[in-house]
Amino acid sequence: MNNEAAVPPSPAGRGAGGEGVRQKLTLPPETLVFARNLRSNQTTAESLLWTLLRNRRFFGLKFRRQHSVPPYVLDFFCDSLSLAIELDGGQHNDDVAVSRDQRRSQWLADRGITVIRYWNNDVLQHPESVLEDLMLKLESDLCPSPDAVASTSPEGRGKLGERA
Repeated sequence: MNNEAAVPPSPAGRGAGGEGVRQKLTLPPETLVFARNLRSNQTTAESLLWTLLRNRRFFGLKFRRQHSVPPYVLDFFCDSLSLAIELDGGQHNDDVAVSRDQRRSQWLADRGITVIRYWNNDVLQHPESVLEDLMLKLESDLCPSPDAVASTSPEGRGKLGERA
């Protein structure tokens, strides 16, 4: 009698138990091209923050850069916290841009993604302060569990830079 027939085959996917299998999200071609272009042409502030976040350097958290959440592309995204970090230059400082950023942050919040914003200037001049602010937000009373993150300002801006 052959005992091999009594053992069911391994499930499809990676690993014996199929763990780590995710359905690949199909992005619209224009979103994919846009995200790739942003990745290859990042700003100096994005490059600096990416150096500080990549390879789980910040509390072991996995961040992606230029992560697509159609119709948007997020500067940095941590899937385990549903957290987006957006870096903003001076073009985000007028009333129209502030309103657009607020609508975008609300749209993302409605989908369970928290947005924290920092000014490019703050990242470039005070990167330690930006990381400290981010750490405090992750540990604060506004964050009741490691799986939830909240922003401290209505616009989702970091405390470092003030609006004119």
